[in-house]
Amino acid sequence: MKIAILNGSPRKENTAAMVEAFKQGAEAAGHEVEVLHVGKMKINGCLACEYCHGKGAGKCIQKDDLEKLMPAYLESDMIVFASPIYYFAPTAQLEAAWQRVYCIGKPAKAAKAALLLSSASGFYDAAIAQYKGFNAYTGIQDLGIFTATGEENKSEAKLAEIRAFAEQL
Repeated sequence: MKIAILNGSPRKENTAAMVEAFKQGAEAAGHEVEVLHVGKMKINGCLACEYCHGKGAGKCIQKDDLEKLMPAYLESDMIVFASPIYYFAPTAQLEAAWQRVYCIGKPAKAAKAALLLSSASGFYDAAIAQYKGFNAYTGIQDLGIFTATGEENKSEAKLAEIRAFAEQL
């Protein structure tokens, strides 16, 4: 299975450890994993111009780093969204990417998804609701939601849980 992980963190901290644990587990199970560092990309917000649904035929009119992630997004069997929670929702960088894939709607192949979230405080409701709404809209099956709060971040127990999950995919 081909898996694309959209890492919305601009830092190499807690979310990165969760992403790496998932990647290790999935690769150990024989899956092909591509990590896209969305948190370091320059992706603008959606302009709501509808070019993508008219003349653009599924392509956004904006030319930015979204073009770097679209091939993996379109070709993957599974999408993993990963983000720290700074203020109740995914990072602005992941949010921009998530909104901009509106140009194609449902990914061409992806039938499965997972969510990895880290925070100091544990306010995950908005991010989880968005993820569930995306899955409902696209018909993608949720395979799991993993959160790490406070001391759980980078704990071996949490990383082992994520690795074990990815190994059984």
